[in-house]
Amino acid sequence: MATSTPAAGTADDKDRSAFETAIWLLKVEMANAGAHMTIDANARLSYTRQIDAMANELRAQASAGRISWAQAAQQAQDTRNAIMEMVRGRSTPFGRAMAQQLKAEGKTLNELIARKVQQLHGPGARFDRLSAAQQNAVYGEIVKSAGKSNPRVTQAMRGLSRAGRGLIVLSLALSVYNVATAQDKVAAAGKEVAVTGAGIGGGIAGGALAGLACGPGAPVCVAVGAFVGGALAAFGTDLLW
Repeated sequence: MATSTPAAGTADDKDRSAFETAIWLLKVEMANAGAHMTIDANARLSYTRQIDAMANELRAQASAGRISWAQAAQQAQDTRNAIMEMVRGRSTPFGRAMAQQLKAEGKTLNELIARKVQQLHGPGARFDRLSAAQQNAVYGEIVKSAGKSNPRVTQAMRGLSRAGRGLIVLSLALSVYNVATAQDKVAAAGKEVAVTGAGIGGGIAGGALAGLACGPGAPVCVAVGAFVGGALAAFGTDLLW
C-alpha cells in the first residue's frame, strides 16, 4: 500500500502538467491567431476570459476528485484540437464545409445578418434598430445554424465542460465571421467598422439586405469582437444547441 502512493503522486503530477501545458498551448495559439484570421482586441479578450474559465472549471473538478487530472488534460486537449480546426479557416475540411454551408444562406456576413433579422423580426425590421440583446440573438442564431450542420461541433458540445462549450461557441462564431467576411471583397479585414445608419433601397437577394443598416457595397457592419462576444452572450448559461 505504502509503495503505491509515490507512483500515484508521480502519475498525478504528470497528468496535471499535461493539463497545464494544453491550456498554455491554447493561449499561445490564440494569441498568435491574428496571423491568419480577423480577430480584434475584444475577441481576444473574450477568448482569454473563456480559456481561463475553462481552466479554472477543470482544475476545480480535478482538485475535488470529480474527474482525474488525466481526464482534465484530455478535455483541455480535445477542446484545443476542436478550436484550432475551426479557426484555421478555409484551408481545412471544416473551413471548406463551413464556406459551403454559409454560401447556401448568404454570400457575405452582412447578408447572413440581414436574412436572420428578417426571419426573426419580419421583413420591415432593421438590424440597427434592434436592442443589444436582440442583435446578440441574431449572431447566436447564425452561429447555431452553422454548428448544427457540423457533426464535429455537435460532438464537441456534448463532451466538454460548460466553459469548454463556451470556447467552442466562440471558435465557431470566429470561423463563421472569417469565412463570411472573406467572401465580401469590400470588407476591411481587421478594422472595426461602425454601422452607418444609412438605409437601403432594394438591395440584393430579393431585398434581404433591407434588414441591415448598411448596403451591399459597404464594408462589414459588425466588428468581430462584437459578433463573437454577442454570440456567446446569446447562448447564456446553457451553451447547448
